[in-house]
Amino acid sequence: MKGHCLIWALFLAAASASAQEAWRDTTGKDTGGRVILKETSFVQPVTPRDSILVADRLLYGFELDNVPDSTVLAFPQVANPFMQDVLAIPMWKVDTVKVQKIRANNTRLLNIRASIAIQPFEEGTYELPPLFVQRIHTDGTVDTIQFNRQTIEVFTMPVDTATFVPHDLREQAGYPLTVSEVLPWVLGFWVLALLVAALVAFLMSRRRDAAGPAFREPAHITALRKLDKYRGDKFWAPDKQKQFYSGVTDALREYIVSRYGVGAMEMTTAEIFEGLRGTDIPVDLYEEMKDLFERADFVKFAKYIATPEDNATVLPQAVRFVTSTYQTQVEEEAAAEAEEEEAPKPAAHVEKDEDYMPR
Repeated sequence: MKGHCLIWALFLAAASASAQEAWRDTTGKDTGGRVILKETSFVQPVTPRDSILVADRLLYGFELDNVPDSTVLAFPQVANPFMQDVLAIPMWKVDTVKVQKIRANNTRLLNIRASIAIQPFEEGTYELPPLFVQRIHTDGTVDTIQFNRQTIEVFTMPVDTATFVPHDLREQAGYPLTVSEVLPWVLGFWVLALLVAALVAFLMSRRRDAAGPAFREPAHITALRKLDKYRGDKFWAPDKQKQFYSGVTDALREYIVSRYGVGAMEMTTAEIFEGLRGTDIPVDLYEEMKDLFERADFVKFAKYIATPEDNATVLPQAVRFVTSTYQTQVEEEAAAEAEEEEAPKPAAHVEKDEDYMPR
């Protein structure tokens, strides 16, 4: 609360031989006031420290307690320089530090703190001039309040008399980051990331809608195309057999997942053929595939080296398994469609109109 009780700010001359003469009104007549001496002035550095150094900024001011809010205070104009080797900022800073309400007469009492900023530029002891303020009552009576003067002692930076080595300026002090400083940046990053992700998803969905439904290749075509990569005997060498058997069995596993719904990609050989038990796979083909998978496990995990005769039977057996089971699926689908076509259709309900009945 600044200037809460200030109705007028009057800038008057501060230097005069007599305080009574300094606060006469414009007519030159004595206002009938009195000079009141106070000892509540203060001088303190703007930046707290244990001593005053050259060019430090100080606050020189006073405090007034229990001032009625109807009181008018007039502050004198501050001269610059304030005194020899001491500069001043010619502007009063006035704060209301406390408000006390009196319910009996519906008034308020204020504690006022006023100060000016000064800066000494030479080392030494300074006796600062006293401060004055004019208090004008509602009846026109003017009191001059004079505050006691303060004395300050100003030092320069001490010299290292032991080494006489000049020291460089200190680096700028660093302060650790706080959560309140970092949090807006983190939230902004995640909001931006979410917006970018939403924009990318929107553009991809628009592109999919424009391209139409994606074509999905039949499972048996995919399996036969992958098996075709392993034709010939270039993968029969002992150092390539693991790649050969892994590629063939992985293609068959993917086909089994699509054709029979068995999770073959995460199952062992025993679990796969336990899941295929009871399906439409012929017994001889079932045993043939089981033998192929077991041989592949020996090659992949037991460092077994298959013979060329065994290697030559791998790809034909895999192709026969795919084509045979796919043909069975085609026949089942054709039979289901035929049954659906031969099924009798319900007769259509025809409503009769009595106006068109034959007579």
